[in-house]
Amino acid sequence: MRRVRQPDPAAAPLVAELTYEYTSRYGLSGAEEMQRPADVFEPPHGQFLLLVEAGEAVAGGAFMRHDAETAELKRIWTHSRHRRRGLARRVLAELEKEARTFGYRRVHLTTGPRQPEARGLYLATGYTPLFDVGTDPVTIGPLVFSKEIH
Repeated sequence: MRRVRQPDPAAAPLVAELTYEYTSRYGLSGAEEMQRPADVFEPPHGQFLLLVEAGEAVAGGAFMRHDAETAELKRIWTHSRHRRRGLARRVLAELEKEARTFGYRRVHLTTGPRQPEARGLYLATGYTPLFDVGTDPVTIGPLVFSKEIH
């Protein structure tokens, strides 16, 4: 696991694939998500992590300050050639661990209704849905989750 800044060339595959995924699933509004200033993912309030294998970024994610006690997880990604290997779970665990070292006591995240694999991951890793899981996700809009990490 490497700590990097989002503009680092090693993060380019993450940014490119996420932009493509968001745009293909949500259109122009998905691409807008990637326009957030990269410095929000830098210390002292945030961090950007990459999981690197053989010199290649295969997964990653970031967090930023949501409020004084809460980190907001963003940019969680696994390279399309490396999915179904448990890498996203590893990234989540590392993000939570790193957020704890920054003094955060909980994490918050939002995923889109057209990302069932993300929804499943967060439910399987102990995140509390702040929406009715029995409702069709497309009718809800953004799916919000939280988790205590203290």
